[in-house]
Amino acid sequence: MGAMATIVVSDDVLSVRLSRGEKVAGLLGDITVPLAAITLVVTVPRGLHAPRGIRAPGLGLPGVRKIGTWRARGDRQYVSVRRHQPALRISLADQRYDTLVIGVADPEAVRRQIDAAS
Repeated sequence: MGAMATIVVSDDVLSVRLSRGEKVAGLLGDITVPLAAITLVVTVPRGLHAPRGIRAPGLGLPGVRKIGTWRARGDRQYVSVRRHQPALRISLADQRYDTLVIGVADPEAVRRQIDAAS
């Protein structure tokens, strides 16, 4: 699982692309959501602490890696984060997931891309 998720902002959509290892470990596929569905984008300095609730299903290596679906009351999260990596918490309306929690090297740059495209 050396490779990490990438966020691509284009046209009217945001896409999260996972590595093959992430897809297998997290039981997830890539996801694309309309930019219009994004209600809030927050930078999280310590991404490993961003997911809330319980893992169902996915992979959680304590203190190292979280990838998969996390569930909290009224919040279904699509998660791919690792130790020592900041993340973005992206809130969505009317989508399969309520929240995307994705580790990225430069969350502020990605947040600006989302803001500029929205």
